[in-house]
Amino acid sequence: QVQLVESGGGLVQAGGSLRLSCTASGRTFSNYIMGWFRQAPGKEREFVAAISKTGRSTYYADSLKGRFTISRDNAKDTVYLQMNSLKPEDTAVYFCAADFGVVAKQEPNAWPHWGQGTQVTVSS
Repeated sequence: QVQLVESGGGLVQAGGSLRLSCTASGRTFSNYIMGWFRQAPGKEREFVAAISKTGRSTYYADSLKGRFTISRDNAKDTVYLQMNSLKPEDTAVYFCAADFGVVAKQEPNAWPHWGQGTQVTVSS
């Protein structure tokens, strides 16, 4: 089973940037589609972005296109989420997820492997 560990969260002012990282171990990283999700207090977990196994294809929540960028480095077993122009409403726990399948899905329940999450707080 693949293990996922997120890092890079923290406190940032509105308009600032953060880059989250998620490093995988235990299985061949390039065999997995990778995704980022987030969950704000009192809200359901929601899809942020996903990237194909090779990194050639990326997918984003419509509301986040243009501010967030997902990328991966298969040599480092790591997926990244670059977040720019952050807003207070981006405050959430951000989770990394992995799926051995072929098609990236936006439903959290479709992803079998999860990290523990990293907190992102954006102050106004």
